[in-house]
Amino acid sequence: MSKKIETDWKTFIKFWLVPLIIAGALFFLYKAQTGLIIIGISIFLALALKPLVRKVNHFFTKHFGKDKKHQTLSAIFAYLIVVLVIGGIVAIIGPVVVNETAKFVQNFPETFEKNFGGWDGINSFGKSVGIDDLHAQINGALMRISNDMLGILGNNLVSSLGGIANIVMKIVLVFILTLLFLLDGPEMMNTLWKTIKAGDEENKPANVAKTVISKMANVISTYVSRQVIVAIIDGCATIIIVFVLSLILGFSPSLAIPMGMITMLFYLIPMFGQFIGGTLVTLLLFFSNPAVALVFAIVYIIYAQIENNLISPKIQGDALNLKPLVILCAITIGMYMFGLLGAIIAIPIAGCIRVLVDEYPNIKAARE
Repeated sequence: MSKKIETDWKTFIKFWLVPLIIAGALFFLYKAQTGLIIIGISIFLALALKPLVRKVNHFFTKHFGKDKKHQTLSAIFAYLIVVLVIGGIVAIIGPVVVNETAKFVQNFPETFEKNFGGWDGINSFGKSVGIDDLHAQINGALMRISNDMLGILGNNLVSSLGGIANIVMKIVLVFILTLLFLLDGPEMMNTLWKTIKAGDEENKPANVAKTVISKMANVISTYVSRQVIVAIIDGCATIIIVFVLSLILGFSPSLAIPMGMITMLFYLIPMFGQFIGGTLVTLLLFFSNPAVALVFAIVYIIYAQIENNLISPKIQGDALNLKPLVILCAITIGMYMFGLLGAIIAIPIAGCIRVLVDEYPNIKAARE
């Protein structure tokens, strides 16, 4: 005996069409994840540049009067300033790192003989711990490591070149999209708010959406601008420390500015950037003079405590209103999801989530 099952369109859509649409959306997100990440990075950078754009626009308005073209010029000038600064930092740091490394390699035999007594001293140390002919064993290990590295480089040369080209293309896309978001982003958002009539008092959902998005944008721009200020202070402190040490301990003071730029650049990485930058500077100074590196490490650690407990909290304030545990959890998740990039953007994203939590009552009221 057969039975006839009748269903309406709502039931069909609910149990068949909606899951298919969700599955299709997830498949699209999976396939387009690289492009979406590039677009997300570009939007993040454009929002981070907003404070600088406002300052440049204020300068144009103050000296040349109000003009709609000033917004476009301000965005272009702010963008060029950042690109030139980053390019200048890389141009200054790169040769210093190469020169200090080359100097260390060139002077290594003399340093090795002076501090460790050469291979005779190494062999004597080996015999004292029960290892005969430690020199030969070290040479053998180095030869094996060298051969393994050459094999890996030879096998992966083509794929590495392809990977480098892919990275360069992504960086170029980020630069282009960031500039376009700076130029067209404000106008696009204004058009969107006008379209959904966000200015009407009766249109509560649109007004809440505008408030939430504006607060999120402000969180990102505020966090980045204040992080940059603290990074500049950290870099200036490093310059002063290295310069003073050069006068006292007698090494080249020309290392001061590049070392400061290194700590400034790495400080932009939340939580761990200060440690990475200080360690890298210590290592480079060790190549020049081990005693200088030791003194710098001690002084920089003392300064880092002052900065982390007094300077940074004063500048950052309660801009994001996030607990240290939340910040560390956000960085950990971001780092394991997207690597270094995830660690950089984790804190502002956590701040945006906090905005959603704070605005949830208004969002719920607007939906009802």
